[in-house]
Amino acid sequence: MGQFESFIGVNFWTALFVLLNTLAIFVVARKFLFVPVQKIIQTRQQEIDGMYADAGKAKADAQAMQTEYQQKLSEARATSERMVKEAVVRGQSRSEEIVRHASEEASAILTKAASDAAMEKKKAINDAKDEIAEMAMAIASKVVGRELNGSDQAALVDHFIDELGDEV
Repeated sequence: MGQFESFIGVNFWTALFVLLNTLAIFVVARKFLFVPVQKIIQTRQQEIDGMYADAGKAKADAQAMQTEYQQKLSEARATSERMVKEAVVRGQSRSEEIVRHASEEASAILTKAASDAAMEKKKAINDAKDEIAEMAMAIASKVVGRELNGSDQAALVDHFIDELGDEV
């Protein structure tokens, strides 16, 4: 074997020591390097998975909150639309009530004005009749030349007023 070893140039004991050294380095590296690195990688992976899970949960919560917000917003819109419609209806009702009340007041004022005008007309006619009666009495007393007594005067005034009433 001596020639074979010299031809190949590999010493069995050297190769064995190299193999044992490599195996020892592998065992030491595995114990002090690969296992801790694996643990660090595993821990880091768990942290990343936890972050993804938290992010997913936060996204789900945000979507739930967005859905709730949209629902509350639509409820608020519906409520505001309902309130506006009710306010419009109340406003129209109040407007109609005010117009009706104003119309009633205007009608009452017109009726009162008409009755006042009729009363003033009657008063003016009565005043005119009284004045005409006095003038007629004065004229009649001058024409007749004597004083009329109460019954003559009343009969003459009634006759004159009847004729005056027919002309008016």
